[in-house]
Parts: sequence; C-alpha cells; structure tokens
Amino acid sequence: MARSEKVTFPGLSGAKLAGRLEEPDDPPRAVALFAHCFSCGKDSAAANRITRELTERGIAVFRFDFTGLGQSGGDLGNTEFRANLGDLVRAADYLRDTYAAPSILVGHSLGGSAVLAAAPQIPEARAVVTIGAPADPAHLGHLLEEPDPEASSAGEARLRVSGRSFRIRQELLEDLDVRSGGQAARVTGLGVPLLILHAPKDEVVGIDSARLIYEAARHPKSFVSLDGADHLLSQQPDTAFVADLIATWSGRYLEQVARPAVPPQATTTDNDTSTGELTVRETGPGPYSQRVTVGRHQLIADEPTPSGGANTGPGPYDLLLAALGSCTSMTVRMYAQRRQWPLRDVSVTLRHSRIHATDCAECETTSGRVDHIVREIRLFGDLDRTQRAKLLEIADKCPVHRTLRSEVAVTTTEVEHD
Repeated sequence: MARSEKVTFPGLSGAKLAGRLEEPDDPPRAVALFAHCFSCGKDSAAANRITRELTERGIAVFRFDFTGLGQSGGDLGNTEFRANLGDLVRAADYLRDTYAAPSILVGHSLGGSAVLAAAPQIPEARAVVTIGAPADPAHLGHLLEEPDPEASSAGEARLRVSGRSFRIRQELLEDLDVRSGGQAARVTGLGVPLLILHAPKDEVVGIDSARLIYEAARHPKSFVSLDGADHLLSQQPDTAFVADLIATWSGRYLEQVARPAVPPQATTTDNDTSTGELTVRETGPGPYSQRVTVGRHQLIADEPTPSGGANTGPGPYDLLLAALGSCTSMTVRMYAQRRQWPLRDVSVTLRHSRIHATDCAECETTSGRVDHIVREIRLFGDLDRTQRAKLLEIADKCPVHRTLRSEVAVTTTEVEHD
C-alpha cells in the first residue's frame, strides 16, 4: 500500500499551495513532479489514477494545486502563466529540501506547457513527459466564451474548458500571448529526453500540437498516440497505459533516487568481516585505480579524471565521507528503533573541503587550513521536534564521527611478500 502525505508550501506569490506526496512501498527508483491541467487539480481523476499507477511501478509522485485551484490559496483570476512556472519551481525546491529532487516532470494539458518551460530551472530533471499539451500556451484563446460586457469592463474574461467555466484576468491572456513566442525555442533547448503523449481525437488541444512539439524538440524524443482517449483521460485503462509508458520509457534515463532503504536487522555469517581489516591493491585500467577488499566484499577506488585518474570509482575522500555517512545513518536508525520512534527513512549528504582556520569558529587550530566536512541529515517520518533534536545529537556520537574528532595514531610498517 503506497504511503500518502499531505503538505503545504509557499508558491511564487506567497500563497500556501496544497500538495500531496505519494510513495511506493519500497524505496522509490525515481521521483516525479506532476503538473495538472488548467481546469483540473491535483485530485482530478487523471492525476489520482496516474499517481496510483506510477507508485505501483516504484515511482514516488508529488502533485499540487496551482495557485487559486483546489485546496491552494490565492486567486486563479489573478494568476499569470509565469506564476504557474514559478509554482512548479517552488514545488521542485520543496521536494529537494524535504525529500528528493524530482527527476521526472509530467505535465497534463497546460501543465505540459508549464513543465516544458520550467524544466531548465529544475537541474535534476532527467526526463519530461507531456500529456495532451498545447504547443503554444496561448491556445487558451480559442476557449474564450462570448464576451461579457460586465466582465470585460472589470478587465476579466471567461474560459470554458471541458464544460466548466473559469473567470480569469485579462493579464493572463496577455501573459500567454507574450510567452507563446518563446515556447518553441524552449522546447528546442530543453536538453533532456522528451515523451509526448496525445490523443488523436482530443477536442480541447488538437493533435497538431503534438506534431509541433515533436518537430521543435531535439532527440531523444518520442511520441505515442493515446488512441481512443479524451483530453481529461477519464477512462482508467487510458491512465494505466499512460503510467506504464512513463515508467517504462523513463527508466533508461534515470538513476536510483539517493534515499537509502531502511536497513535490515544486523545478521552475522561465517563470511562476515568483523576484524576491521581490509586490503587495498592497485588494479584496473587507470594509473591510480585500486581494488578494496573487505572480507567477501570488493569495491573500486580511483581519482577523478582531472587529477590523472580514470574515474572508475569513488576517490579516497569520497570513501571517507561514505564511511561517516553510513555510520551516521546506521547510528540514528539503531537509536530510533530502540525507542520505537516513527523514523521512516534517513538521508545523509556530505561535502568535504579545506578552509582557512580563521573561518572555523569551533576549531582549535588558528592558522593555516583545516579539513571541513558539512553533513546534512534528513529525517523522514512523523517525528516531533524533541525526537528530531535528539537524533541529530545522536548522529554526532556515531563511532566514525568520534574517530575523526579524536586523536588518531597511524602506524606504518612494510610487510615482506613473496
């Protein structure tokens, strides 16, 4: 059963936007950011069904209501297209800060236009999918109802989409007209793989839009016809087909989401290494490539190409950070398990640099440079402030952390060999 969590975050205008994060049972292989159609919302039938199907295929999905729609604050009538783009970027920022940055951007109808325009501002995006998207966001003009003198005098207009009427400000239409001229250029310069899904008999956004987007885009690009579907994907078989296409097509462009699974209970076997001894030996194609052997486990270490290596594996400092990061995560997990706290996942990000001692307030050294490690810990779960503070305190007590902070004596000897 997928996990679902309601959240709020500030949109471009400052209004509180309502979002929902849905996760598969196992650690996700990717995170998708879903942008709904103009007349829909995050809880539309299409959004719900596509999300459910994607989570069943191992992809976490974050969807939200644009400003003035659904449960989000703000006024749709005062919203411009650039505000939708800003809301998308803010949603990606929220994911990056609290969960994991989105690697798939999915947009339905005008949401498709939005993800095409916003993708360059979301650097982690590895794949973009549009569903029934207009080639030009100004296509909304053909959905205008007959002019209403009273609305016109107030600087407003009304759009009719899929039988529903919406009040919008004239500035929105003007903004769409201004933006429309650059949409083809944005598609051409997208820089990531693009999947275009469109129904041939779409009565809201004609199939010609799919052709124009495809012609403007550079490879890799793909087009799949949603034969028999309507614009809102109102039939469950159509949404299942769309989700299956997204999951299958995007798989070749994605890397595993950098969020560790909850570690299993520790076990001991005859092959486990518990002596703390490992062996490092030169091997591999590069001049600095090393094979690290720890009991029955092996891994490769190397220097990056700019340093003269072949980049066949992580560098020495990468491995040092990996030791600290894994020790931190394990220590936090063990403590939470003992107290039966609702810690769902732990993510640790680390960076190493050398800084001037004078820039380090907590360092005893006052001259020269010192090694500086930045450790960022993300705790996922329904934890209160006291529990979170305690887990951060416990992180500083992991054994590797204590080793790095204590005086370490290294004895070097030469061992005879055959």
